[in-house]
Amino acid sequence: MQDTKPLGPGPGPLLPDPVRRLAAWCAVVLLVAGVVYVGIRLCVEFRTAVVPVLLALLGTALLRPMHRRLVGAGVHRSIAAAVTCVAVVAVVGGAVYIVVAAIVDSGDQIVHSLREAARSLSARFGPAGSSLEDVATNAPKLLGRFGGTAASGVLSGVSVVGEAIAMAVLALLLVFFFLRDFHRAGDALRAVAPAGTADTLEAMARRAFHAVEGFMRGTTFIALIDSVCVTAGLLILKVPGAVGLGALVFVGAYIPYLGAFLSGAVAVLVALADRGFVIALWALGVIVAVQALEGHVLQPMVQSRTVQMHPAVVMVTLTAGASVAGIVGLLLAVPLTAAASGVVHELRTRYEAGEAEGEAGDAGAGETGAEEA
Repeated sequence: MQDTKPLGPGPGPLLPDPVRRLAAWCAVVLLVAGVVYVGIRLCVEFRTAVVPVLLALLGTALLRPMHRRLVGAGVHRSIAAAVTCVAVVAVVGGAVYIVVAAIVDSGDQIVHSLREAARSLSARFGPAGSSLEDVATNAPKLLGRFGGTAASGVLSGVSVVGEAIAMAVLALLLVFFFLRDFHRAGDALRAVAPAGTADTLEAMARRAFHAVEGFMRGTTFIALIDSVCVTAGLLILKVPGAVGLGALVFVGAYIPYLGAFLSGAVAVLVALADRGFVIALWALGVIVAVQALEGHVLQPMVQSRTVQMHPAVVMVTLTAGASVAGIVGLLLAVPLTAAASGVVHELRTRYEAGEAEGEAGDAGAGETGAEEA
């Protein structure tokens, strides 16, 4: 009988376990980055359809409380959605008319004040001020060239105004349908979700929408208070173009940090040029006081239920949004990031809950085995 030698252990893994884990994570990161890149490129290519959808989602998040109250009062969902859209058109149209009229009436005065401020800085600081004076003097030409460059990049045969009107109409129609059929969104997601993932997908969508809803409502409320306070302060200081500058503050509030800095800088420069150094310091004090009120009182109070993001994340997000889609990217970057943060938070919560249930199940099984023994 021939002796058989026991087989020894097989060869070990080629790479250590930490290296294999790192390689797996690198593959996941590259895969996710590739998917995100392809998605961004597709959104850029189909921006005429994608941008209205995103704007409609933001509008739905902002207007849903009004629609919900109308439905709660017994109004039919379609009529409530139509009334909400008509009210929004009336309010936004009136506000745009007031803001545009104020900017048109005070625009020349603001540009003249900025030019005077540039000359004052040129006299005080030499070459740096001269550069600022050149920018202020050539501002209309620069804007015209920028507009011409932007117009040349639009799809052939479609003007900038026509495309903007088409996108606005499409976004308004989508807001109507989103408001009317919002209660069916959960069933629609469950219908297209793979087996076993319907609850998770619906929870992720709800968390993302609630994050965007909180961001839009909170930002609008804060922007309104900021613009009213800044306008009142500038009117008291008798700064020219106070209403237009307040409107600029309101619009800039939707671009965190960067918008407040730019609108505040314009207000201070206008005050410096037209009212002198002392009034400019008072205007700077008004801007700083309003920003302190926003940062220490309004944001913690109003946006305490929304997704909080670190300022560094916000700045990187704004830069990426501007590089991808310009001004529209600046407006959409933060709410989309808030939605993504809400999705990540929901996934982490579910993962931690699953781990806790698994540990509890293992502990219960151990106790049962000990009792049987």
